[in-house]
Amino acid sequence: MREAIARAAVGDDVFGDDPTVNALQERVAALLGKQAALFMPSGTQSNLCGLLAHCGRGDEYIVGQLAHTYRYEGGGAAVLGSIQPQPLPNQPDGTISLDDIAAAIKPDDPHFARTRLLALENTWNGNVLPAGYAEAACDLARSRGLATHLDGARLFNAAVVTGRTVAALAEPFDSVSVCFSKGLGAPVGSMLVGSAALVAQARRVRKMVGGGMRQVGLMAAAADHALTHHVDRLADDHALARRLATGLAALPGVTVTPPQTNIVFVQVADGRGPALLVHLQARGVLATGLIGLRFVTHLDVDAAGIDHAIAAAADFFKS
Repeated sequence: MREAIARAAVGDDVFGDDPTVNALQERVAALLGKQAALFMPSGTQSNLCGLLAHCGRGDEYIVGQLAHTYRYEGGGAAVLGSIQPQPLPNQPDGTISLDDIAAAIKPDDPHFARTRLLALENTWNGNVLPAGYAEAACDLARSRGLATHLDGARLFNAAVVTGRTVAALAEPFDSVSVCFSKGLGAPVGSMLVGSAALVAQARRVRKMVGGGMRQVGLMAAAADHALTHHVDRLADDHALARRLATGLAALPGVTVTPPQTNIVFVQVADGRGPALLVHLQARGVLATGLIGLRFVTHLDVDAAGIDHAIAAAADFFKS
């Protein structure tokens, strides 16, 4: 990947003449079956530009209570776009009840914000949306005059698990954000895809929020390398996540949610989770603890690393 970065032909992406960025945008748009794509520094910016391209001041978007766009992106849609979120409960599989969505759509009345968009997420907490759900939810939204956006930061993980193409997973949505810097292993970068008109509007928004970059073909080359070499190997991450889950589940006082992809959620009895995180960090094992303990496998983690993590956790409980 670093060699690809070094070889990259570059231009000025603000003026639209960086050949490596342009080629990547064309590749990703075709890969996801959309008209156009726009390279972004981060998934948060990609989602933000998508939301602001769909919605204006005083508009509303329907979103899961635990969705990344609502909970973990600094409230950007509300702060920067004056877009009101209408959060609804996420079901354990990451879906939002269709009845809840239908009930949350406001009538066209000046008392209410204008409901304009439904935003979903795939994968959600490592879970793949159930077959047929996205199609049903988007059909409902479309029948009520709403556009649809997918936070597909880990959409390639979902494709590997389901055996479907990313184009098939993206097809129901008007816009999709995908990320290159998670399981695919690029240093930075995400892409927003959609219609040519929507992407043109998103380009204006990207400039406003500081995402217009110059010789960004360097980073686009890394993303292109990731797409070529790192998609199929996501199955290895999924297998290692299952290996980690099995090992941790055998420890006393530990409850593990069986992983579908590369994210393992762990609950530790008696409030010992924070102490376990400190113990693991001292042994070179990094995880997060915002919503239980969260372990993520990726291309820099191998089987020996998983076994080391399990052994380090076992030592904690022995002591």
